Amino acid sequence: QVQLAESGGGLVQAGGSLRLSCAASGRTFTSYYMGWFRQAPGKEREFVASISWNGASIYYADSVKGRFTISRDNAKNTVYLQMNSLKPEDTAVYYCAAGPRNAYDVRGRYNYWGQGTQVTVSS
Repeated sequence: QVQLAESGGGLVQAGGSLRLSCAASGRTFTSYYMGWFRQAPGKEREFVASISWNGASIYYADSVKGRFTISRDNAKNTVYLQMNSLKPEDTAVYYCAAGPRNAYDVRGRYNYWGQGTQVTVSS
């Protein structure tokens, strides 16, 4: 089992930046593909970004490419999501997730989820 805890959400104006963090505890962090997902009110949870254990494989949703950057620090058991040029449509609860090495951008392959952190972007 792995436990995940997100932090770093908040309220920001459009065009601003936030950095989300996800601290993992439990089994070996490097065993997991790590992902970020988000869910806006009334919408399904959607993929945002993911990263392999060594950072060699990274995926982004088209809607965030060029604005968001995912990274991980295996020594700290932490994955990050740097979000720049934020837009009101980025407003959502952001979730960190851990999955097997073939999780990629497939939500159903992720086994463990954090509680989420709210990101609100005002116009």
